Amino acid sequence: MYNIGEMVIYGESGVCRITDITERTGANDVKAMYYTMQPCYQGYTIYAPVENGKVFMRPIISKEEAIELIDKIPTIKAEIYQGISLRELVERYESMVKTHSCDDLCQLTMSIHAKKQQCIRNKRKVGAVDEKYMKKAEDLLFGELAVVLDIPKNEVPQFIEKRIGSIMN
Repeated sequence: MYNIGEMVIYGESGVCRITDITERTGANDVKAMYYTMQPCYQGYTIYAPVENGKVFMRPIISKEEAIELIDKIPTIKAEIYQGISLRELVERYESMVKTHSCDDLCQLTMSIHAKKQQCIRNKRKVGAVDEKYMKKAEDLLFGELAVVLDIPKNEVPQFIEKRIGSIMN
């Protein structure tokens, strides 16, 4: 069980702060304990059963884990997914997002970025599926990194570039 004030990843809502834990009446008038959560980057409130197995929930990573992830970015091999059906592409991207792993989200963003660069070199347009999953993965990954690094979400890419640059030099 999480505590009030803790930050968690909650499904595709991303980073949420638990603001309260109360008893509420849920489906079929059954009373149960619920988390009240405030997503960090969206303007709504989430009420989730404490005993919820339907929506993925985990604690956010630590600052040390975030730095370790960023430091290993130069060693991550980007995989450009080509020659597969649109359905297979969506399944592959969706499976990586659904792990809720920062490593997988980083791998996914790097792979789609590499694919985008290849499209630009070949004067081709980037697919809508690639764009959609790039945005989704970046939103989730950068949101979590921003919270643990205590920086604005829009500054995460510059932080990563600066950190990687200092490691490479």
